[in-house]
Amino acid sequence: MRKRLTKKEKLQVLDILEELYPNARAELNFRNPFELLIATILSAQCTDVRVNKVTEKMFVELKAPMDYIALGEEALEGKIRSCGLSKSKSKNIIGACEKIVSLYDGKVPGTIEDLMTLPGVGRKTANVVASNAFGIPAIAVDTHVFRVSNRIGLAASKNVEGTEEDLMKAIPKDRWTRAHHQLIFHGRRVCKARKPICEECQISACCLYYINGVGK
Repeated sequence: MRKRLTKKEKLQVLDILEELYPNARAELNFRNPFELLIATILSAQCTDVRVNKVTEKMFVELKAPMDYIALGEEALEGKIRSCGLSKSKSKNIIGACEKIVSLYDGKVPGTIEDLMTLPGVGRKTANVVASNAFGIPAIAVDTHVFRVSNRIGLAASKNVEGTEEDLMKAIPKDRWTRAHHQLIFHGRRVCKARKPICEECQISACCLYYINGVGK
């Protein structure tokens, strides 16, 4: 049983992903860093499709941190209930807005470290906002990235932190953000959680999951 891909094979995987998903991008709808922050907080344990349905109306009414603060937790909870975990998400969103106003002059901070000081913002959310709103190279490890990268062999870790470290070593820095989106696209379309479509996967020749016979 093979346990590792060679460096050449990892680069082959990245090149195939580039060919398959050249236009991969964030599937959350947003127009500015603040909207992306709100949408990403809402996306925890919720689909991007559902979040986009909620924010389509909400972003028309609520445009800035002070709008959310004025609305209050209870009213916001009602607006985002269909995204799940509405009580904690509402509390975190209001808390984040208050901190953005008090510490960052009403603007979403532009570094991963500062983003992580906001309530409800862990490293994954900070990486999403930093890379997609501010162009900072980052790899956000969500459930798709974690599953796909460890199945293929781009990473070999049992936790999110280790997976991010493995991917940062395996992927050239200028490809971090693109690869993040491409891994998500592949996870949603081919390398699915319950039943990956290995027989149709163009990565199978370089995939440990397939090479070791797990996907056959």
